[in-house]
Amino acid sequence: MSEQAKFSVKGLDLYYGDFHALKDVNLDINAKEITAFIGPSGCGKSTFLKTLNRMNDLVEGCKITGDVRLDGENIYSGMDVSQLRKRVGMVFQKPNPFPMSIYDNIAYGPRTHGIHNKAKLNEIVETSLRQAAIWDEVKDRLNKSALGMSGGQQQRLCIARALAVQPEVILMDEPTSALDPISTSKIEDLVIELKKDYTIIMVTHNMQQATRVSDKTVFFLLGEIIESGDTEKLFSVPTDKRTEDYITGRFG
Repeated sequence: MSEQAKFSVKGLDLYYGDFHALKDVNLDINAKEITAFIGPSGCGKSTFLKTLNRMNDLVEGCKITGDVRLDGENIYSGMDVSQLRKRVGMVFQKPNPFPMSIYDNIAYGPRTHGIHNKAKLNEIVETSLRQAAIWDEVKDRLNKSALGMSGGQQQRLCIARALAVQPEVILMDEPTSALDPISTSKIEDLVIELKKDYTIIMVTHNMQQATRVSDKTVFFLLGEIIESGDTEKLFSVPTDKRTEDYITGRFG
C-alpha cells in the first residue's frame, strides 16, 4: 500500500446473486487527487464507486469479498456505516435535493450528527454553499424550496450538502450527465477547486471530462480494471489495446 493511499482495495469481488459484477479489483486511490473511472455502460464503475461507502449493502443478494481500506482501516469489518458515510460523501447522477428549503438541505446532515446551535448551522450552511460556488446565487432565498432551483444549481446544492458534514472523500457518480454545458463547466471548475481539501472519485462517461479534471484515470471493462494510471499518460500512451480502442471510440 502506497504511503498516501486514501483508499486501498485488494482482491475485491462483488456478486449480485450469481452475477459476478466486479472481478479481483486492486486499486490505490491517493488523497487530494481526482480519480476518474471510465468505461462503457454496465462495466462496474458505479458498482465499484458504491462499494467505497457501502451503498451496495442496501442491494438484495449482494455479496462482497476482498479488502477495502480507508486510511488503512477495513470499512467492511467493524467500521460504523453512518460514520463511514460521514467521511465518504456521495453526489448522484441526477440532482436529488430534499423537498425542503435550501437552508434545510444543507443543515440536514450536520443536524443528524448532533449540531443544533443556530449560529453554528448558519456558518456551516454559508461555508458549504460558498465552497460549492453557489452562495451568491442563493443567499437571498435560503428559505425557499430547493426544488425551485435549476438543474445545475441543484447539483451544486447537492455538492454543498455533501460538504456540510465535512467528509474526507467525495464520490461522484456522473455528476454532470444530466446537465447543460455551462452547468457542467461550473461543476468541473468546482471539482478542481475542491481537490485542495478533498479526495474526489468520479465516474464519468465523458472522456473529455476525465482528461480535463482528473489526475488519475481507471478504465473498467466487464467488471475488471484493465488499466489505471496518470490521466495524461493513460490517454496519450495506453498500455492495453482495449484501453486504446475505447478511448479512440472503437467501441463503447
